[in-house]
Amino acid sequence: MRGRWQNLYLDLPLTSWEAALGGHVVMPTLGGKVDLRILKNARSGQRMRLKGKALSGAPADDINATLKVVNPKVTTERAPAVFEQMAEKMPFDPHAHLGGTGR
Repeated sequence: MRGRWQNLYLDLPLTSWEAALGGHVVMPTLGGKVDLRILKNARSGQRMRLKGKALSGAPADDINATLKVVNPKVTTERAPAVFEQMAEKMPFDPHAHLGGTGR
């Protein structure tokens, strides 16, 4: 966490499936834990503002969270097959706008 004035700024890591499917992430704050709702198809760089959840004061300040999708390392024998299935069933080329391909 880093602070500017009294507001706090942080990067909130998400798994790729949390970002794709949405769900809830419990995030610790200075005032206690907050259940944060992640919408489907969340993307790295998206920002969420938790109004009044930073340092206590009158009025309370905000937490500004930037979503960061973090991919797992391939550490099991089965993991490469799962990624191959995803590549087959969910064609997606983030390089298309560059005029190239990922494969």
